[in-house]
Amino acid sequence: MLIRCGYEITLRCEEPTALVCLLSVHPDRMADIRGPETFSTDPEVVTSGFIDPFGNRALRMVAPAGAFTITGNVTVADSGAPEVAHRQAREVLVPDLPADCLGWLSGSRYCETDRLSQTAWDLFGHLPPGWDRVQAICDFVHEHLHFDYLQARATRTAFEAYEERVGVCRDFAHLALTFCRCLNIPARYVNGHLGDIGVPVVDPMDFSAWIEVFLDDGWHAFDPRNNRPRIGRIVIARGRDAADVPLVNSFGPHILDAFNVWTHEVAS
Repeated sequence: MLIRCGYEITLRCEEPTALVCLLSVHPDRMADIRGPETFSTDPEVVTSGFIDPFGNRALRMVAPAGAFTITGNVTVADSGAPEVAHRQAREVLVPDLPADCLGWLSGSRYCETDRLSQTAWDLFGHLPPGWDRVQAICDFVHEHLHFDYLQARATRTAFEAYEERVGVCRDFAHLALTFCRCLNIPARYVNGHLGDIGVPVVDPMDFSAWIEVFLDDGWHAFDPRNNRPRIGRIVIARGRDAADVPLVNSFGPHILDAFNVWTHEVAS
């Protein structure tokens, strides 16, 4: 199957403002891109690319004063199969973890492992370690939080989401990955495209956040917000939490004038 992804984002800046954007398909999926991945701005500005500390493809530029529109499109090949549960996958004891997994055990800006550690062990410490325990965490978060765009808050942390019992996909992800880290399970935050292929139409379309968890046979996607196998998940960026992977990081004030995202199946 082929999936067409794209976005059109319009910002308004009072003065020329430096931007760093994480909007490109992650290097892990580069081999699946069909045709050119396009990126343009209006008005046109000079852009340059680099790989950030977490291995994501970033673009930097300076937005002029006034309205500034960023547009991108890409077509990605996908198996078209729903995600499969690896229920035999086991947790790895900390002494046996690969060194590059250790950083995904620590607390971070939005994920207060110190404040949620006892809660995590009280809720999930009695469960057998492995895939099913991670799924139990996602089941709990899915039921505990009420999804509400109107109550989105950029500063809400995992602990606050747990207390307030409301949030958007980033809050679901933050709470689930914090519980995982409290239980010594490496977990990382993911931004990406996730359309409504195989499920009822999602409106309006948006970028999505989910988590990846390290078990004995590698990294696996879990999605506490949707909490069901999905088709066509396409990673853009990974980090410790949302602070590491803003879609647009503005080094100065701006107003968001327009935001449009699309992800849909197209003919081969």
